[in-house]
Amino acid sequence: MGKRRISKKEKERINAILERLDQKYSREYKCYLNHENPWQLLIATMLSAQCTDARVNMVTKDLFQKYKSVEDFANAEISELEQDIHSTGFYKNKARNIIACCRRILTEYGGEVPKSIEDLTSLAGVGRKTANVIRGNIYHEPSIVVDTHVKRISNKLGFTNESDPEKIEFELMEILPKDHWILYNIQIITHGRTICTARSPKCDMCFLSDLCRKKG
Repeated sequence: MGKRRISKKEKERINAILERLDQKYSREYKCYLNHENPWQLLIATMLSAQCTDARVNMVTKDLFQKYKSVEDFANAEISELEQDIHSTGFYKNKARNIIACCRRILTEYGGEVPKSIEDLTSLAGVGRKTANVIRGNIYHEPSIVVDTHVKRISNKLGFTNESDPEKIEFELMEILPKDHWILYNIQIITHGRTICTARSPKCDMCFLSDLCRKKG
């Protein structure tokens, strides 16, 4: 993939968008999935596929009381775990992947969640999005998480025309400064939930409307 050429005017527009996002939503790092350690965030992120963070947090409140370690998940009875996570959807695949993932963490990584993108994506059920959540929130490695909000709003802002999350990730890495890689996801999630909603974006209320490429 050739490096994208960005004009001076476009760089100024991108910087203006980032400055407004910082002003509106702050530069505070926050994770919307409740967790106390790396493996809890890993499992919560796996559960969040096609599910809201609010629902995942409701489920993990009891789940992490029942399964208190990677070993507990690795040794879980699959039918029982399916019931425990049923309300997050796709529970059969998620239960199977969680057990396989935790077993590999025990056998290959000494019970510690790995750090590199290659090691993380080698785990069952872990794609680049989940891996980057871990890298950004746990290991503070500059990472871009492409979820539904980032995909949709990045297209509207004209940051990318791609639909494939991995291609979007690499395009955003080219145009966003590293100190915004993690922040951008946090800020855009908030923006997508409050103003630039999927069903009825509030363009008339949006502080980015004059800089947006695709309103509505």
